Order: sequence, then C-alpha cells, then structure tokens
Amino acid sequence: MKSPALAPRDRLIVALDFPTQAKALALVSALSGSVSTYKIGLQLYTAAGPAILQAVAGSGARIFLDLKLHDIPNTVAKTVAAASELGVAMLTVHLSGGAAMLKAAMEAKPPHLSLLGVTVLTSATQETLGEIGVDAAMPDHVMHLAVLGQKAGIDGLITSPQEVGPLRQRLGSEIVLVTPGVRPLWAVADDQKRFTTPAEAIKNGADYLVVGRPITAAADPRDAVERIVEELTG
Repeated sequence: MKSPALAPRDRLIVALDFPTQAKALALVSALSGSVSTYKIGLQLYTAAGPAILQAVAGSGARIFLDLKLHDIPNTVAKTVAAASELGVAMLTVHLSGGAAMLKAAMEAKPPHLSLLGVTVLTSATQETLGEIGVDAAMPDHVMHLAVLGQKAGIDGLITSPQEVGPLRQRLGSEIVLVTPGVRPLWAVADDQKRFTTPAEAIKNGADYLVVGRPITAAADPRDAVERIVEELTG
C-alpha cells in the first residue's frame, strides 16, 4: 500500500482511550469537523462492543480498530474478516505472530481494510525485550519485524517515531507508517518511552500520528488539536 499524500490535519488520529461509550462520544462531538480518524482500542471496544464503531462512524469519521491481534492463524483470519464487516478502515495485528499468521490475516481482508502490523510497543524498552528473551537491540528487532511484515504484504506498520526514519529509508514509500508515542512540544511524556514531537515524526517519514492524552485529557481538546495541526503546518 503506497503512502498517501495527506494534509496535516488528515495525518492526525485521535485515540479514544476511554472506559465508556458516553465519554468517547462526548469527545467526538467536541471535535466534530476537526478530526477525520479515531482510534478505538481494547479498553473502549471491550466496554462498548461493535456499537461504538457504528456510533463513531455515524459522525462521518474513519475508524482505526486497534486490537493488536495475536493468535493462531485461523482465529486471526476470522477476526479480520469479522472486523471488515464492521466498516473499519484500519486494523492492527502483532507482527510477532509470525509469517503464517500474517499471511492468513492478509488473505482474509478485503481491499478497503488496511492491515497494520505492530512492531514493538512504544512503552517497551531494551530491558523489556530482555525480559521476553529477545537479545537483539531495539532498532534491529523493530527492523526485523517490519521486514517480516513487508514480506507478508502488510499494508502498513505501527512503530515508534524514533524508528520511523530507518524504516522509511529501508522499506521505501510503498508502505504506510503510523506512529503512536507522539507528544507535542507542550505535552508530558506519560508512560511513553520512545517518543518524538509530531513535526519530528512527520519529518522522519511518518504518514499518520496517533495522539491520545495530549488531546483527550486537555482542558480544551479542540484547541489541543489545532495546536498540533499548527505544529505540523510549521
């Protein structure tokens, strides 16, 4: 999947990391007209189910369903097929699930669904890799998983903005790069360990930026969105 040409505002994906549908939809309402894509992750999807997808889509926004699938190939394939029927635009799988799982996922998806492979979570450190038995350095492990995903035909990658530059250089323009762990100049890091500013991430080759708490926890979420867009516009 070729990286798209995007306006600064369309690069922003807002993470609806809320415990209830009511709180999520309140933010969607507050940001009406200023955001085109929302990420729905495990917390909200578990709490609200498929109904939250329909409700957010009703606002005219695109849905990025971030379930980070990692299971046996047959189960992942069936889940990808089920998600595609819910009208989502993007869906995540863990690249560490291996080639057979990725192949099954790609075979199960329709053309309108972009399958995004997660390399290493942005909360992870080199110590984290050691705890799970990975001896490779973080950049090398990320690259290994990214190449595995590209060989499997994955549409895009979820990766730390700190690794996005080397990935873009190695993998070229024929893959979409989505970066969480983005923190504006005025925001705190929270639990993110491998992060950059929005402008840095785009400069390094990111196509989309996933931003959560700097927007969702802001006193004025719409103003936070506009400040991020201003950073991207330069």
